[in-house]
Amino acid sequence: MNEQELYAMRHSLAHITAQAVQHLWPHAKFGVGPVVENGFYYDIDLGDIKISEADFPKIEAEMRKVIGVDYPFERSEKAIEDAIHWAEEKQQPYKAELLNDLQRAGTTVAKDLDAETLGVAADGDSKVDVVSFYADGDFTDLCRGPHAESTGKVGAFKLMRVAGAYWRGKETNPQMQRLYGVAFASQHELDAHIAMIEEGKKRDHRKLGKELDLYTMSNLVGVGLPLFTPRGTVLRDMLAQYSNQLRQAYGFKKVWTPHITKKDLYETSGHWAKFGDELFLVTSQETSDKMALKPMNCPHHTQIYASQLRSYRDMPVRFLETTTDYRDEKTGELGGLNRVRSLTQDDSHVFCRPDQIETEINQLLAAANELYGTLGMHLRVRLSYRDSGEGYLGDLALWEKAQTQLKNAVIANNLEYFEQDGEAAFYGPKIDFMATDAIGREHQVATVQLDFVQPERFGLEYIEHDGHAERPVMIHCALLGSIERFLSVFIEHTAGWFPLWVAPEQLRILTVNDTVSDYVREITTMLDGIVFMKPVKYNELRYTVDDRNESLGKKIREAANYKIPVQLIVGPKDMEAREVSVRTQQGETKVSLTDLQEYLINIA
Repeated sequence: MNEQELYAMRHSLAHITAQAVQHLWPHAKFGVGPVVENGFYYDIDLGDIKISEADFPKIEAEMRKVIGVDYPFERSEKAIEDAIHWAEEKQQPYKAELLNDLQRAGTTVAKDLDAETLGVAADGDSKVDVVSFYADGDFTDLCRGPHAESTGKVGAFKLMRVAGAYWRGKETNPQMQRLYGVAFASQHELDAHIAMIEEGKKRDHRKLGKELDLYTMSNLVGVGLPLFTPRGTVLRDMLAQYSNQLRQAYGFKKVWTPHITKKDLYETSGHWAKFGDELFLVTSQETSDKMALKPMNCPHHTQIYASQLRSYRDMPVRFLETTTDYRDEKTGELGGLNRVRSLTQDDSHVFCRPDQIETEINQLLAAANELYGTLGMHLRVRLSYRDSGEGYLGDLALWEKAQTQLKNAVIANNLEYFEQDGEAAFYGPKIDFMATDAIGREHQVATVQLDFVQPERFGLEYIEHDGHAERPVMIHCALLGSIERFLSVFIEHTAGWFPLWVAPEQLRILTVNDTVSDYVREITTMLDGIVFMKPVKYNELRYTVDDRNESLGKKIREAANYKIPVQLIVGPKDMEAREVSVRTQQGETKVSLTDLQEYLINIA
C-alpha cells in the first residue's frame, strides 16, 4: 500500500469512528477528524458524557459493523448555503461555524485546521461557493477526501486514547474530546506498532528520568522549567561538549550572548511580528526599554558579526554558542523534556559567501553524521524547498542555486534523503535531520537552515575583492537541537543504558566484604590515571565505590537499577588472582588488573 492509499484508508477510519460514535450517542456533535502520523483522530462533543478507554471496545465493535457492511464512500457537492442549512438541520454547530466562516472569509480560515477535514482547499483567499461531502451508509460528513473505495477496505485499526482539545485550538472555545486511533494496512503491521508503543512506555523518559535521578520538576520553579540533578547535568554536559568538539574541528569559535535583549532586536529580525506572543517580557526598573528573554540566538550573533568590517578573505565567519533560550509555550503542550519553556540549544551560525554554501553545509552534515553515528541512531534528512507559491523572500536564482548546493552536500555525505517542496521557511531552504531510535521511531532532531533575510534586515556586509559591498548568506545549525528535547529522545533510545563515555556514573566498584579495602584503593588509583580520547577527550572516570555492609546481591541490583554500564565486583579471590569480575549489559567476564585500563578504554 502506497502513502496515498494509506492516507485515504486512515482518513476513512476517522469517518467510521465518528459514525460509530453517532450510532452509540446520537446527540454527538463533531468538530474535525484529520489524518495524523500512524493514524487519525476525531474531535467530538458529547456534552456531559465522557468517553473513557472502557468505552473503546464497544466503539470498535460498532466500527467493525460499519466495516462489515462495506458501504461505498460516495462524494457529493452542496452550495455553501445548502451546506450551512444541512449543518443546522443536523444540529452540528461546529460544522456550521466552519461553513459560515468559509462563506464569509474564504479559504484562509482553514489555516488553523487540517485542510483535508474541510470540503475545500486551505489555500488562496477566495470566497467559497461549493463544498464537498462524503457519505457511507447512514453517515455524511463535510470533507474534501480522499477516501478508500468502501468501508470494507480500511485495513487494521485500534483506538488508543482520548484527550481534551479546545475547539480550533483556542482556550476560550469549548473543550472537546479528541479520540485517537492508529491504523495500518495489515494486522501484522498494527501488532508491530502496538508492540513498539508498549516498549516505548517502558522507555518513557519521564519514568526513567525519575528512576535514574536525571532531572526533576518543581511547582515552585514553574511548569516547563526542568531542574537537572548532578547525574543529569553530566549527561547533558557531555553531549554538549561532543557537539562543540565536532564543530570546533571545522573552525567554529565560541561566543557568548546575554539572556535578555531589547525588543528592538527582534523587531528588526522579524521575530517579534512572527513570535511576539511566545516571548517572556522583562521590565526594567531603571529604563523605559522593553526587554524580552531571548527565544533564539541568531539576531545576537548578527550583531557580533556586524561589530567589525569583514572582507571576502575573512569569510566564512563561524560562531557557536550552547546557551539557554526561553519560549512561553502553552501550558497544555508541555510534557517532560519534549517541550519546555527553557531550552538549551547547541546553536551555531555561519556567515559566508554564496559560493561557500556547499562546503559549509557539507561540513555540518559530516559533523551530524559523526554525532548520530556515535550515538547509534540512523540518520536521514528531509530537503525542504520552496514551491511556486508566494511569500518567499530573496532572489529566486539564489534559492535555486542554494537548493542544489544543499542536495549536493547531502549526496556527498552518503545520507539517505527525501525532498519536499513547500516546506522551506520563508527566508531560505533547509535540511531537517530525522533520527531513528532503537525501537524504530523517527524524530526530527535538528535543522540546517539557509537564511537570505536576516543579513538583509540587519544590513550585514562583507567587502569583495574589487571593493564593493556584498551581503553574506547566513546558515543556522544545531546538531542536537534543543538539548532537553534531544535528551527525551536519547534516554528512550538507550532505555537509560547510556554508552560508557556519556553515562553519568560510568563505573561502580562492588565489594564482597571489607577484606579487600587495600586492593580497592589500588584499583581506584589506576582508574584515576585513565585518559579517554574518544569520542570526547576527558581524564576523569566517573566512578563510585559501594563498600557498604550489604549483600553483594543487593549491591548488584541497585547498580543495575541505576543502569551503570560497568560494575567491578571485587572479592578475596579476585584480590588473590590480581583481577576483577566485570559486569556489563553483555554479561560477566574476568579481567586482570594489568589489562583493566585498556579494557575500559576499548569499550568507552
